[in-house]
Amino acid sequence: MTAPLLEASQLAVNILSAQSLLAAFGVLGVGVVMFAETGLLIGFFLPGDSLLFTAGLLCTGSGHGGLKLSLAPLLVAAAVGALAGAQCGYLIGRKAGGTLLARSDSPRLHAGAQRAEELLERYGYAKAIVLARFVPVVRTVLNPMAGALHVPVRTFTVWQVVGGLVWSLGLTLGGYALGSSIPNVDRYLLPMIALIVAVSLIPLAAELYRSRRTAATEKEAQG
Repeated sequence: MTAPLLEASQLAVNILSAQSLLAAFGVLGVGVVMFAETGLLIGFFLPGDSLLFTAGLLCTGSGHGGLKLSLAPLLVAAAVGALAGAQCGYLIGRKAGGTLLARSDSPRLHAGAQRAEELLERYGYAKAIVLARFVPVVRTVLNPMAGALHVPVRTFTVWQVVGGLVWSLGLTLGGYALGSSIPNVDRYLLPMIALIVAVSLIPLAAELYRSRRTAATEKEAQG
């Protein structure tokens, strides 16, 4: 009776934990998560930033349990998943429009969609598509939003490839570089992941502050 319970506990995967996903699925899991987070609205909660960074770190053999990934296949999986996911999300947006968003009851998802639309309007297509890669949730919903708003296919494809490569390869190589230069870096993994998540939210917080400041200025001018 104990053996089946033990096996079941070992098979359990916490999809919100980068380490759990990597231990269970390895490099393949990185590609699948990148695709789901950037291409499917249901993937908005997945740990994209922390997964890439942790995977890069594990290529140095610095992780618990002796888990080590190969860097070259990891970079390929991360890039292909991120680029294919974004293009898929765009095509879904062109076909389904806002139907999928309308069916969702998630406040976080709708807030992300609003922010994505504001980014497209404020910064223009190229800059918004690149910036969105570094903002959780926004990078999930901007792709279908771009499709629904009929952003030109060529424009979207060029800039999502640029942003996708910088984001996916940059975070992965950042984790690899840190793991290679700092002994026992895995001891500080959780604080580093928390820092990455916090830094990734800075653009969103800055935009929110700027929007409120602009609104307050306009209100004062009208008053």
